[in-house]
Amino acid sequence: MPLAAKICGVNSPDAAQAVIDGGAAFMGLVFFQKSPRNVSPVQAADLAALVPNSIKKVGVVVDPSDADLKEILAATPLDMIQLHGHETPQRVAEIRRKFGVDVMKAIKVAGADDLAAVAAFESVSDWLLFDAKPPKTMASALPGGNALAFDWTLLAGARFSRPWMLSGGLTPENVSAAATVSGATVVDVSSGVEDKPGVKNPAKISAFLAATNGI
Repeated sequence: MPLAAKICGVNSPDAAQAVIDGGAAFMGLVFFQKSPRNVSPVQAADLAALVPNSIKKVGVVVDPSDADLKEILAATPLDMIQLHGHETPQRVAEIRRKFGVDVMKAIKVAGADDLAAVAAFESVSDWLLFDAKPPKTMASALPGGNALAFDWTLLAGARFSRPWMLSGGLTPENVSAAATVSGATVVDVSSGVEDKPGVKNPAKISAFLAATNGI
């Protein structure tokens, strides 16, 4: 069955074109200075302008201030804000209310206990995203995009009141299996379509999207 896909960390016109040509449902733009995929609000606006309205533009932020969000949204027409930091349910609800844009909260998973956090975020988020939690021993770990996978069987048979995406360590080669095991119908990739951190490979984006479309 075809999967909807989000290509995250897009930071070049060539990558944006591959997102368009491959039929992605979402394009992620990262606003986090420590990330090799970081774009400025102006750069993001230029990339978003290349993409048709049928592809949802998602801004990825980490513990943003109101000022950060105002600057980003003033420059870039986003369809969703992805919160990938340590935001509390109260902060998620506040952002959703203040800025009037859909919000997706990332839940970082290493084991079954981490899924307990879902309940507090379901009522205040429009979407959930499940990503791998980096181990404490991992040097220079980012909030996301670490090329790590978690045990997909943890999500097998789970039911949530919000739509959700599967992320973490996905590649063109394993995305079909990941969706089958987890039950995901929407998948998110960043490092799995790169030649090195922050350098998207349009051919890998195309291969990932072909895999999600069952081609």
